[in-house]
Amino acid sequence: MDQVSAWLHEKNPGLDGPIGVDEDLIEARLIDSMDFLEFVDLLEEISGGSIDLQKVTIDDFRTLARVKERFLDPAGHAEVPAG
Repeated sequence: MDQVSAWLHEKNPGLDGPIGVDEDLIEARLIDSMDFLEFVDLLEEISGGSIDLQKVTIDDFRTLARVKERFLDPAGHAEVPAG
Protein backbone atom coordinates (compact mmCIF):
# COMPACT_ATOMS: atom_id res chain seq x y z
CA MET A 1 0.00 0.00 0.00
CA ASP A 2 3.00 2.28 0.38
CA GLN A 3 3.35 2.54 -3.41
CA VAL A 4 -0.33 3.41 -3.78
CA SER A 5 -0.13 6.07 -1.05
CA ALA A 6 3.05 7.50 -2.56
CA TRP A 7 1.38 7.70 -5.99
CA LEU A 8 -1.65 9.46 -4.53
CA HIS A 9 0.58 11.97 -2.72
CA GLU A 10 2.56 12.55 -5.93
CA LYS A 11 -0.67 13.28 -7.84
CA ASN A 12 -1.94 15.52 -5.04
CA PRO A 13 1.04 17.63 -3.89
CA GLY A 14 -1.11 19.69 -1.50
CA LEU A 15 -2.12 16.58 0.42
CA ASP A 16 -0.67 16.50 3.92
CA GLY A 17 -0.50 13.46 6.15
CA PRO A 18 -1.62 9.91 5.62
CA ILE A 19 -4.71 8.90 3.67
CA GLY A 20 -7.27 7.04 5.76
CA VAL A 21 -7.99 3.50 4.59
CA ASP A 22 -11.70 4.31 4.45
CA GLU A 23 -11.39 7.77 2.89
CA ASP A 24 -13.34 8.01 -0.36
CA LEU A 25 -10.58 8.62 -2.90
CA ILE A 26 -13.01 9.67 -5.60
CA GLU A 27 -15.17 12.01 -3.52
CA ALA A 28 -12.00 13.57 -2.08
CA ARG A 29 -10.79 14.01 -5.67
CA LEU A 30 -7.56 12.16 -4.98
CA ILE A 31 -8.21 10.13 -8.14
CA ASP A 32 -9.85 11.83 -11.10
CA SER A 33 -10.79 10.62 -14.54
CA MET A 34 -7.51 11.88 -16.00
CA ASP A 35 -5.46 9.72 -13.61
CA PHE A 36 -7.73 6.68 -13.40
CA LEU A 37 -6.06 4.54 -16.09
CA GLU A 38 -2.64 5.36 -14.69
CA PHE A 39 -3.93 4.23 -11.28
CA VAL A 40 -5.15 0.95 -12.80
CA ASP A 41 -1.72 0.48 -14.44
CA LEU A 42 -0.05 1.03 -11.05
CA LEU A 43 -2.28 -1.57 -9.40
CA GLU A 44 -1.54 -4.06 -12.19
CA GLU A 45 2.19 -3.46 -11.80
CA ILE A 46 2.07 -3.92 -8.02
CA SER A 47 -0.19 -6.97 -8.12
CA GLY A 48 1.48 -8.64 -11.09
CA GLY A 49 -1.95 -9.30 -12.59
CA SER A 50 -4.26 -7.62 -15.05
CA ILE A 51 -7.49 -5.87 -14.16
CA ASP A 52 -10.41 -6.50 -16.49
CA LEU A 53 -12.29 -3.20 -16.34
CA GLN A 54 -15.46 -4.97 -17.43
CA LYS A 55 -15.38 -7.10 -14.26
CA VAL A 56 -14.90 -4.31 -11.71
CA THR A 57 -16.91 -1.32 -10.55
CA ILE A 58 -15.90 2.15 -9.48
CA ASP A 59 -16.49 1.06 -5.89
CA ASP A 60 -13.52 -1.30 -6.22
CA PHE A 61 -11.31 1.81 -6.42
CA ARG A 62 -13.13 4.01 -3.91
CA THR A 63 -11.03 3.43 -0.74
CA LEU A 64 -7.56 2.14 0.07
CA ALA A 65 -9.16 -0.67 2.07
CA ARG A 66 -11.20 -1.81 -0.93
CA VAL A 67 -8.26 -1.45 -3.34
CA LYS A 68 -6.15 -3.63 -1.05
CA GLU A 69 -8.90 -6.21 -0.62
CA ARG A 70 -9.81 -6.34 -4.31
CA PHE A 71 -6.44 -6.07 -6.04
CA LEU A 72 -3.51 -6.45 -3.65
CA ASP A 73 -4.41 -9.22 -1.21
CA PRO A 74 -3.22 -12.67 -2.31
CA ALA A 75 -6.82 -13.85 -2.11
CA GLY A 76 -7.94 -10.89 -4.25
CA HIS A 77 -9.62 -11.26 -7.57
CA ALA A 78 -7.20 -9.58 -9.98
CA GLU A 79 -6.70 -11.81 -12.95
CA VAL A 80 -3.25 -13.21 -13.54
CA PRO A 81 -2.00 -12.69 -17.09
CA ALA A 82 -1.77 -15.79 -19.24
CA GLY A 83 1.73 -16.76 -19.92
